[in-house]
Amino acid sequence: MRSIKINSLSFLLILGMGLSCKEAKVKTSENTAIEKTGLPYFNAADFTPDWDTKVHRIPSFSFLNQNGDTITNATYAGKNYVANFFFTICPGICPKLTANMGLLQEAYNHDPDLMLLSHSVMPWNDSVPVLKKYALENDIEDSKWNLVTGPKEAIYDIARNGYFADENFTKTQDPENFIHTENFILVDKEGYIRGVYNGTLELDLERLKRHIKILKEESN
Repeated sequence: MRSIKINSLSFLLILGMGLSCKEAKVKTSENTAIEKTGLPYFNAADFTPDWDTKVHRIPSFSFLNQNGDTITNATYAGKNYVANFFFTICPGICPKLTANMGLLQEAYNHDPDLMLLSHSVMPWNDSVPVLKKYALENDIEDSKWNLVTGPKEAIYDIARNGYFADENFTKTQDPENFIHTENFILVDKEGYIRGVYNGTLELDLERLKRHIKILKEESN
């Protein structure tokens, strides 16, 4: 099989996926090619899609959730999940991100194979009790959706090197920069990144749902 590797800009334009994680405005119809080929893998921070090679997995992690329970890779083993990054006192995009994660929780409430994972990027403020209060205020279901906190270094490392969620870091390489991203990241049952979406956009939320369906069919 011939290796399929194109740059991320061309790929997104061809498929009409929109450069959501790059804050672009491309909103064309999604090409049926992705239904035929399946979702690609994303192995590097430039989000170049690769249908042949799956190299990068989300690295091992261990954080505490809103109930004080330890959440690790094992919690999500054999599950597709959507991850994002937020903080509870964010006045900007986080309320919209949380609301849209809530829509995913509602849509997949009875689907045991789809889970949600939100990492606080302000762990020095977002303690377990703070996360619990936030969870109650936003009707977060513990069995479906974990809000996690932990050492700043660990959270920032997995954001940058695990989920490739910090675009500014790829430009500046400044570890002191605060992480603030609108990305939703779709991770498959084996820990591979299969899609990236703008979590503030309804259009991207619908695209994410279509891709979750494709991912579920892939594993059947």
